[in-house]
Amino acid sequence: MWILAVTILASSIAFIDSTVVNVALPSLQASFHATVVDVQWMVESYGLFLGALILVGGSLGDLLGRRLMFVLGVAVFAAASAGCGTASNVHRLIIARGIQGVGGALLVPGSLAIISSSFDEKTRGRAIGTWSGFTAITTALGPVLGGWLVEHASWRWVFFINLPLAAAVIAISLWHVPESRSATGGNVDWLGALAVTLGLGGLVYGFIESVNLGWDHPLVLGSLVEGCGCLILFLFIEARVTSPMVPLRLFSSSTFSGSNLLTLFLYAAIGIFFFLFPLNLIQIQGYSATAAGAAVLPLILLIFLLSRWSGGLVMLYGPRLPLIIGPLVAALGFVLFAVPSVGGSYWKTFFPAVIGLGLGMAITVAPLTTVVMNSVGQDYVGAASGINNAVARVAGVLAIAVLGIVMVNAFSRRLNDDLTRISTPPNVLPADVLREIKANEIRLADLPLPTSLDDTTKLVIRDSVGKAFVFGFRIVMLICASLAVTSAMLASVMIPEAR
Repeated sequence: MWILAVTILASSIAFIDSTVVNVALPSLQASFHATVVDVQWMVESYGLFLGALILVGGSLGDLLGRRLMFVLGVAVFAAASAGCGTASNVHRLIIARGIQGVGGALLVPGSLAIISSSFDEKTRGRAIGTWSGFTAITTALGPVLGGWLVEHASWRWVFFINLPLAAAVIAISLWHVPESRSATGGNVDWLGALAVTLGLGGLVYGFIESVNLGWDHPLVLGSLVEGCGCLILFLFIEARVTSPMVPLRLFSSSTFSGSNLLTLFLYAAIGIFFFLFPLNLIQIQGYSATAAGAAVLPLILLIFLLSRWSGGLVMLYGPRLPLIIGPLVAALGFVLFAVPSVGGSYWKTFFPAVIGLGLGMAITVAPLTTVVMNSVGQDYVGAASGINNAVARVAGVLAIAVLGIVMVNAFSRRLNDDLTRISTPPNVLPADVLREIKANEIRLADLPLPTSLDDTTKLVIRDSVGKAFVFGFRIVMLICASLAVTSAMLASVMIPEAR
C-alpha cells in the first residue's frame, strides 16, 4: 500500500505540473510582461530535458538503485519548484523549469520501476492499473486546482504546492520502499544522452528564436545545423554503443516504427493544443483560470473512463482499426475547435470539440500502448515503453517550437491587415503608434496598447487583437487535424491487421 501511495503521489506531481503550468501561462505572461517566445520556453525547457533524459533516468535507476534515483528525482523536482515559485524574472523561471525536467526524468521512470520490482507477476498488473487510474484522476484535477490557485492566490503557488507533497514522498520512500536494482548491471548511455539533448535543444532554440531574430540570423542557422548534426550523431552512437538508450534494432519492426510515428504526429497535435487553448480561453474568451482548467476536464475524464473499454477493442478487432478510427475522431475534434470565434457559451462552442478530442484519444491511447508493448520481445518491453513515452514528450516539444511560429506569423499578418483597415482617413493611426503595436505583436493576445490612444480606438484595436488570435488558433487547429489524419494513415499502412 505504501509503495503504491508514494509512486502515485510522486508521478502525480510530475504529471500535474506539465498541465497546471499551461493554465498559469497567461498569468505568468502578464506578471513578467513576457513575449510568446518566453512563454514557449517556460513550457519547452521542462519538456526538453524530461523527454531527452527520461530513458537515462530509467537506466540510472536500474544501475544505481531505483529508490535512490526516485528520491533524488523528487528532491531535484522540489528544489526546482521552489526556484520557480521564487523566480524574480522570466529567465530564472525558465532555468528552474529545465531543472524540474531533469528531476522529472529521474522520478517518472522510477515510479513504475519500483512497482514492477515490488510486486510479483500475479499482483503487478493490478498495481500498475491502480497507479494508472489514480494518476489519471490527479492529472485531470490538476488544471482545475492550478487554475483555482492562480485565480485566488498566485501563480507562484502552482509551484509551491509541490514542496509539501515532495517532502511526504521522500519521507515515505525512505521508510517504506525497499531499494532494488537490476541484477544484470549495464552501462548508462551518457554519450547518447548528451547528443540527443544537444540535438533537440538546438532545433528547439533555432525554431523558437527565429521569431525574434529571423531565419537568416547566425544563431538561428547555427542552432538548427547543430541540432540536426547532433541528432544524426545520436543515431551513429546508438548503433555502436553496447548499452544504447534507444536500441535501433527495435525499429526493424514496422509495427513498432509505425506506432511511434503515429505517436509523434498525434502527440505533436496534443502538445500545441494544450499550449494554446488556455491562452485562448483566458486572454480571448475571458474565462477565469479555474474555468479554463475545468474546460479540459471532460477530455481527461473520457480517456480515464473509457481506457478499459478501448483496451478491449484490441481483443475484439486487433489494434489497427482502433488506431485508425481514434485519430480520425480526434481530427474531428480539432476541426471543431477551429469553429468558435470570440464569445458564446462553453457548452455550445468548445464542449463538443472537447468531447470529440477526448473520445478520439480514449479510443487511441490503450490500443497504442498495447501495440507498442506487443511489437517487441519480452526482454525489450521496458525499452519500448520508455521510447514511446519519450517520443510523445519530444513530439510536444517540437510542435510548440514549430507551430508556435505558425501562430505568431498568422496573428501578425491578420492584425497588420486589420491595422491597415483601421488606419484609413480620416482616422489615421500615428506612425509611432503603429510601430509600437507591431513591435509588441510577439506578445500575442497580451499585446499592450499605447497609452496615447483614446478608449474607443483601444476597444477597436483590442477587438482586432482577439480576432487575430482566433485566426491563428484556427489555422493551428486545422494543422493539428491534419496531423491526426496522418496518424490514422500511418496506422492503416504500418499496423498489421489482426490474424
